[in-house]
Amino acid sequence: MYTTGLDKNAANFVAQSPLDFIRRAAEVYPHHLAVVHGDIRRDWQTTYQRCRRLASALTRAGIGKGDTVSVMLPNIPAMVEAHFGIPMTGAVLNTLNTRLDAEVIAFMLNHAEAKVLLVDREFSGVVREALKSVSRPPLLIDVDDPLFAAPEAPLGDLEYETFLADGDPAFDWQPPEDEWDAICLNYTSGTTGNPKGVVYSHRGAYTNAVSNILEWDMPKGAVYLWTLPMFHCNGWCFPWTIALRAGVHVCLRKVDPALIFELIRREKVTHYCGAPIVHNLLISAPESLREGIDHPVNAMVAGAAPPAAMIEGMQKMGFDITHVYGLTEVYGPAAVCAKQEDWGHLPLGEQARLNARQGMRYHLQAGMSVLDPSTLKPVPADGTTLGEIMFRGNIAMKGYLKNANATDEAFAGGWFHSGDLAVLDPDGYVKIKDRSKDIIISGGENISSIEVEDVLYRHPAVMVAAVVAKPDEKWGETPCAFIELRDGAHVTEQEIITHCKAHLAGFKVPKHVVFGELPKTSTGKIQKFALRQRGAGE
Repeated sequence: MYTTGLDKNAANFVAQSPLDFIRRAAEVYPHHLAVVHGDIRRDWQTTYQRCRRLASALTRAGIGKGDTVSVMLPNIPAMVEAHFGIPMTGAVLNTLNTRLDAEVIAFMLNHAEAKVLLVDREFSGVVREALKSVSRPPLLIDVDDPLFAAPEAPLGDLEYETFLADGDPAFDWQPPEDEWDAICLNYTSGTTGNPKGVVYSHRGAYTNAVSNILEWDMPKGAVYLWTLPMFHCNGWCFPWTIALRAGVHVCLRKVDPALIFELIRREKVTHYCGAPIVHNLLISAPESLREGIDHPVNAMVAGAAPPAAMIEGMQKMGFDITHVYGLTEVYGPAAVCAKQEDWGHLPLGEQARLNARQGMRYHLQAGMSVLDPSTLKPVPADGTTLGEIMFRGNIAMKGYLKNANATDEAFAGGWFHSGDLAVLDPDGYVKIKDRSKDIIISGGENISSIEVEDVLYRHPAVMVAAVVAKPDEKWGETPCAFIELRDGAHVTEQEIITHCKAHLAGFKVPKHVVFGELPKTSTGKIQKFALRQRGAGE
């Protein structure tokens, strides 16, 4: 009785898309500040017009539904505009990691069949090299940033502002007919073989953008600093989140602690996101840089499992830290360590330990659990039984582009398999123990590299730490620690080992300690595959 004659129609159903967020921001708050970058200060009306110009110009260039438009851009206004203007045409936005080499960039451009490429002049050299291996070179558009003195000659035949000038600021774009249409394409790191292309839908991006607000209790007019690369999982969907809140995008070309504190102070930044390494840089910066910041600052951390010591350091600094967890395949964050009121009465160290867990599913994510990967049954909530973190719901990718086998494997049994090994605590919170490939098996005993790293971070001399397996004739493999020291700090290998012995069972203590800079991705994640190779040769 409730279905007959009660069909979807234009009055009662519209496809969900985050593109509508900027239309509303421009309608309701046209003169509110939207984008800050050096001397550039644009309101929402102007920003919306620029996005429509971009969509119009792309359409005139022959771009339409299902085409791929790639961008090689840092966190500048053009990157914000790309998140709206490109999908307004029906095309798919492909944000390229700005730290990739020419070979990987060429693979992505070929695999995505990119028809247009927007390039910041800083990356002209590596893109020029990549294009030598691209079968069908895309239309190239140079983006000149006034805050970057470009040493490279122009790469393309068009400049971004000139391209926009030919676009219509009143371009009549339409939301997708189907919210399942692709909005973005993001590539995984590709540490083993070629990277996989993760496809996002309009519905998923919409859902996660709204969830970001709910998890953070983000107010209208929030001032957001772009410490997180927008190319990484589309900035965890925050380009759309900020539009929904009619907030302010404070752009940042690269992570610089002095500039970050200056912008927080000058622009009254209320929110920012980043990997643990970004927060560690701020914690380690001279206290003088933080002078004059007397307003609340909310920080979100994800990436590698953050050590409790880092969370404790942020709390001591006066920044309110929210720990989220996710992967590229779930739009960035899809879980949050939701804080409980009674945690505030606990000692700071215990608060940090509880906040370091991966927690619970996002508001609008249907499911997150720790399951036995063989049976897909939940593990007991005993804090010790290992299982795999799995997700299901709207905050999950459409799948991997041109890779049906990998897609089927990732979604086997009706769950997205994260590859992260974890336990379920008695209070129902998830705690990662390791990536399945990072567990160290020494003499038949499983050692969590994350557990050892957490202890290392509690040594005052340690800035960055990573633990990997090192081949061992007797034990099969043993823990090997790689450490970056804080500026001016001095510590010996034996002192590190002694510190670990005070906090860990003997078989978990690193047998080798290597000091020096650790290889990292552009998002701050430590490249453990490179450390494993290095450890095998030590």
